[in-house]
Order: sequence, then structure tokens, then C-alpha cells
Amino acid sequence: MSGKGSPVRRIAPFAAAILGAGLLFAFGREHLSFEALRDNREVLLAWRDSNYLLVACCYAGLYAMATALSFPGGLALTLAGGFLFGPWWGGALAVTGATAGAVAIFLLAKGALGDALRARAGGWVKRAEEGFRANEVSFLLMMRLVPAMPFFVANLVPAFLGATTFNYAWTTFLGIMPGALVYASVGSGLGAVFEAGGTPDLGIIFTPPVLLPLLGLAALSALPMIVKAFRRGRA
Repeated sequence: MSGKGSPVRRIAPFAAAILGAGLLFAFGREHLSFEALRDNREVLLAWRDSNYLLVACCYAGLYAMATALSFPGGLALTLAGGFLFGPWWGGALAVTGATAGAVAIFLLAKGALGDALRARAGGWVKRAEEGFRANEVSFLLMMRLVPAMPFFVANLVPAFLGATTFNYAWTTFLGIMPGALVYASVGSGLGAVFEAGGTPDLGIIFTPPVLLPLLGLAALSALPMIVKAFRRGRA
């Protein structure tokens, strides 16, 4: 059990990530929330003004860690990015951090469990994997563009289906960008919301002006699959 490729060595990093997520949830969830941002906004703004670059790097690093540990605080972090850095820089930093964290958990899951699960999988899983690989980019983009699947699930499923790291990374970066920019834009207006004693409209991404373009992009990403299926049907 102690060999280089032993199950213990392969699963240990993934188990450590799960333990880290549990600890972060137990002791840090109240610090990664809308309420924490509201209560500490003056301190955060002063810290940002004193060292913009350091705070930007810390923000992206915190976002990457939270994503890698599958911590459910991404929405609050994206709002904080917009609040601290504006819609464009805040969105860009959020996307960068989220992509880095997603790639980290993807590599952990792929190394720890992906190969073993595929080796022991039944025929239907192997067929699903073949179908996924035949339309890998389209599937990956659709999973990111349409907010129908929890983010941490979308980080793990491609690892179990054998997605390539390169395709996973760039489709994650592009696919989460529209939603991140929307919420960063909401975050950029939090100053007025705080002053009014209100709460932001977090359901904005499900309104037609936002959701319909996202669905349009998802349909566009599915076009290669449709063309392939049409050609196979004609053949």
C-alpha cells in the first residue's frame, strides 16, 4: 500500500482537499458571505487602497483556494471582487481565481479517482466517456455557460470522464466569464445597496436579458455536436 502508485498515495491529496473543505466550512463560512462583506467593507476598501496589487493577488488566491476546496462561497467572493475592483477587474480576477482552483481540483480528482473509476466502470460509463470525448469542448462549454449544474459538480464530472486538462482549463475560463462579469457588475453597485440597507438582486442571472444570451452561447457551443449527429444520420 505504500508504493508510488498505491491507492493511498493517489487518494491522499483528494482526501486532504475534502478535509480542508470541511474545516473551511466549519470555521470560515461566516467570513465568506454577503454579511461579512457588508460588515467589513470599510476595512476592505482601506486595505485595497493601501496596496492594490497585494489585495488583488490575495483575492484571486482566496478564490482559487475556495474553488479547489469546493467551498460554497463563490457568489459572495464574486460580489466582493466587483465591490473592491469594479466590474471588469473584479470579474477578471474572479475568473482567474476560479479557473485556477477548478483546474487544481480537476487534477486531484483525475489522479485520485478518475483512472480507477474508468478502469472499473461498466459498459454504459465507457460509452458515456466515448460520447463525451467525441464532443469534449462542446460539453465542457455547455456545462459552464448554463448554470444548471453546481459548480463543484462541473469541476469533477469532466475528470471522471477523461477530459484533457488543456480543454478543461480554457473552456472553464471562457465559460464562467459571462456569469462572473454579471455578478461582478452587481458587486460594483453594492456601495449604494449597503447605504440603503438593502440586499443585492442575486437572481439577476436568471432574468431574460441575462439568461437568454447565456442560453444562446450554450446553443452555439452545442452546434458542432448537432452537425456531427446530422452527418452521422445522413451517412
